[in-house]
Amino acid sequence: MPEVAPIPLRQLTTLRVGAAPERMIDAHTRDELVAALREVWAAGDEPWFVLGGGSNLLAGDEPFPGTVIRILTTGFETVPGAPDGYVRLRVEAGQNWDELVAWSVSQGLSGIEAMSGIPGTTGAAPIQNVGAYGQEIVQTLVEVDLIDAETGDVSTVPASELGLGPRTSVLKNHYGAAPQRSAVVLSLTLDLARVGHEPRPVVDARLRSALGIAPDEAVSVSWIRDTVLAIRGGKGMVLDEPDHDTHSAGSFFNNPIVSEGVAQTLPAECPRWPMTPTVDAVSVIPLSQWDGYIPPPSHVETQVKVSAAWLIENAGLPKGFKLPRSRASLSTKHTLALTNRGGATAEEIGELARFVQSRVASEFGIVLMPEPVLVGVEL
Repeated sequence: MPEVAPIPLRQLTTLRVGAAPERMIDAHTRDELVAALREVWAAGDEPWFVLGGGSNLLAGDEPFPGTVIRILTTGFETVPGAPDGYVRLRVEAGQNWDELVAWSVSQGLSGIEAMSGIPGTTGAAPIQNVGAYGQEIVQTLVEVDLIDAETGDVSTVPASELGLGPRTSVLKNHYGAAPQRSAVVLSLTLDLARVGHEPRPVVDARLRSALGIAPDEAVSVSWIRDTVLAIRGGKGMVLDEPDHDTHSAGSFFNNPIVSEGVAQTLPAECPRWPMTPTVDAVSVIPLSQWDGYIPPPSHVETQVKVSAAWLIENAGLPKGFKLPRSRASLSTKHTLALTNRGGATAEEIGELARFVQSRVASEFGIVLMPEPVLVGVEL
């Protein structure tokens, strides 16, 4: 098992903060990954976590008192079982996500092209149901291979059993709460549609809306990828070493999901999206029971997703906001990203995050929850 000299996590994370852990293991193959995890779990209560691309992690300034296992498995292959018109791919957890997307577009495959430019590794995709511009991994995910932290057993789990929702799953370690299922993704299987390279109409209304595509307009998968990369680049969401706006964990806060009643207390201009569609109820009353009275439809209160970026800006925190003497700031391109302007510590990032939370809570009564995994950091 390839135990290595611990590397400071600031060298391995896109936020560029974090001390070296007490112990580090590099797993280049699935067998090495399984063996490393079983060895660590057999030790009992020793702290541990797995590290992929480091794009969704805020690691603390003090050394992590346990083992960090780096998932360095790569590669993907076609496997049987795809429906007609589709290609089924099995992808190793350590595979670079955007390299996979680029390959799929080069092959004329559709299903993940709108998620171009997202940093990190493929194994993280089902954990938080990664998505962008109308596409989510739940739309293409068939199954995952998992190793269970309680038993050490490896199993294949259908996507339907992962509880995939808005940036969540049963595998996600939400801030302040343990995951519903403690397991590590070894690989995942996707079904991607064969669409070729010619322009075609885009069926998904969310994707059309996000990219400004008319219902009758035809575009290619490569056009979608290029457009998404340009949009993300303009927001500082594509990694670029000289650009400090990209030294972040992407969107640091989740868009909050609130009750319909809470949403109604927010200013009308706050962007919001109902989480359940409004459907006109149809009542069928047998003629033998008809008494001339139609009961009013019952009202079911829906949940509403609201824009965290809008809440931050309208709490008086503009793009580029920073605390005095801090080396952390909101991105100058996108208020939802907390960035390292050079030499910032995890505590400086955390201090800014807490300030943002307090301002939004004070102004709107909503507590923003962090999207990245926090290790050795409290908000």
